[in-house]
Amino acid sequence: MQAGPTRAGAARAGSGAAVDDDQLTALALTARSGRAADVEAFVRATQRDVWRFVAHLTDVQSADDLAQETFLRALRGLPAFAGRSSARTWLLSIARRTVIDRYRMAAARPRCAALPDWQEAAERQSGTPTAGFEDGIALGDLLERVPAQRREAFVLTQVVGLSYAEAAEVAGCPIGTVRSRVARAREELVARLRAAEAGELAAAC
Repeated sequence: MQAGPTRAGAARAGSGAAVDDDQLTALALTARSGRAADVEAFVRATQRDVWRFVAHLTDVQSADDLAQETFLRALRGLPAFAGRSSARTWLLSIARRTVIDRYRMAAARPRCAALPDWQEAAERQSGTPTAGFEDGIALGDLLERVPAQRREAFVLTQVVGLSYAEAAEVAGCPIGTVRSRVARAREELVARLRAAEAGELAAAC
């Protein structure tokens, strides 16, 4: 994988057929041997989920580099993957740690990037549209102001499609916490969508 322009990343985010958890885990277990074709099959099957996840936690411009770093870490650890959890859950946990590490590094070098911590940086998502609602309202725009932990739970369950139990494993918190975060994120998104629609209606009058 190579970092490329935003359009290339967006294309990757929307490409590839969905693969269920059992199939993905089987691909990961097969790819442990390091055979190039098996590794490529695993990366292709998971690339979309990883890219969308890191893009929503950060921004579209950073997603290529973060996805690449995620796969570099994952492939180094792949020989030790035993399938005790699904490969999707395992990989997204690595993606989450990659995002956290990136912003911690930025916070440690204030002259290079004045970002206090990874959560604040994640909350400053660029808002570049990555998935659309009706009337041109983009999911990325609506998620922009949702706090990082709620956004993460929402993206894991409603965008990537993990179960609440899998999302809890990725986020390292109880299932009930994930449910609460998703519910709060949904409430905020609905409120923002209604506000946007009301603003458009007022502008049209």
